[in-house]
Amino acid sequence: MGVLMSKKQQVEKVQKCNAVVSAFQAGLKDRALAKQAEDEATEAEAKSSATPDEKETEDAEKEETESGAGPSTSQQASASARDECKVNQEAWSRLRDGKGVEPEDLDKTHQLTPPAYVRPKREADDDQPVEIELEKKEQPPSDEMCDVCEVWTADDLYPCRICTRVFHDGCLRELGYLRAEALQEMRDTAHTVTGWSCYYCDNLNLLLTEEEMYSLMETFKQCKIIPESCLVSDELLQYRHFASKQQFDKDLTDEQEEEVLAQFAALDPEKKGHIEWSDFLYFESLSMLKKFRTENSLVRVLTAKERDTARSVFKGLTQDKDGVITRAECRQAQQSWFHKLNKDSQSCNVSISHVGPICESSPASSGSERSKTDDNRPVTWADFLRESAIYILAARPNSSAMHVRLPL
Repeated sequence: MGVLMSKKQQVEKVQKCNAVVSAFQAGLKDRALAKQAEDEATEAEAKSSATPDEKETEDAEKEETESGAGPSTSQQASASARDECKVNQEAWSRLRDGKGVEPEDLDKTHQLTPPAYVRPKREADDDQPVEIELEKKEQPPSDEMCDVCEVWTADDLYPCRICTRVFHDGCLRELGYLRAEALQEMRDTAHTVTGWSCYYCDNLNLLLTEEEMYSLMETFKQCKIIPESCLVSDELLQYRHFASKQQFDKDLTDEQEEEVLAQFAALDPEKKGHIEWSDFLYFESLSMLKKFRTENSLVRVLTAKERDTARSVFKGLTQDKDGVITRAECRQAQQSWFHKLNKDSQSCNVSISHVGPICESSPASSGSERSKTDDNRPVTWADFLRESAIYILAARPNSSAMHVRLPL
């Protein structure tokens, strides 16, 4: 009983704090409205007390302004260019820092920006093997209070399937972190087998360090990629050609161009004719992780919930319970992470026959035919977790786009 009372008192304390903050904000708003009304009254009084000569002068200036020519086309173009440059600079800033603006500055109707976020730093032992026991399930409990308002309301909270955070849909809506469509998806999937990723876990770009993000931004700038803009197939081809020229000093072959178009199709599952900026950014972020991080380092990024799911998948594939599976079974498990493609199914297995090649540097890009010897090669729990880490991370976003090439 003492614990329950303590929890109740804590909730009441948080609610009182919220009430004080709301009252303070309301007071500021009323003060601003009063000041605005006072300024308008002063301006009206000044106009009414003006002399006839002043009124005539003002009317003459107004007529001259109305009869005069408007701004020239060049001036309008210059102003438009300045506005566009400012928008691009703000987008580059958000992309570089992995930070959004403060909640009160959010454009709640059009802007989806995560809150301020500090990019991770690599530790000295990041590349060292980490021991994760197969038989010891972690089962981390979800947080008790909303990550936004820090208030407990039991059944009204929606959990993230990756981390332990929980949220009120109203908090996310009011702060503008999720649009209406994404909010409805959260309500439909958060308490199902499919699950829902919060705005922290959904954004794979937040896994990059400042150094990795700087390298990616330099590539975008050299290839003239504008942040937060959609890409059509020709733009993706041009980007790949430029990147190939910079890295290998040669153009893409016809076969490589076909792979890029297949990649475009996988990133555009709804066949809109373009790929969303977030899907393109997540794909490139995963490529950076594969380029700069070791498998051991990626294993350290996995959350307790992801490790528990990996345990369940691995145990489900061990027939004789000796803790070893085959290479073919390992590839089957890696495909199972993308059950989000079939949200109507409660099964983790999904057909991927429609998914084309995604990334030339993928571990599975060496060819579609594999020898029986390779298929039967034993894979331990530690090997399975290291080789599957990149696929587990790629399955985090709520988007149905494929951000990594699946093993064949």
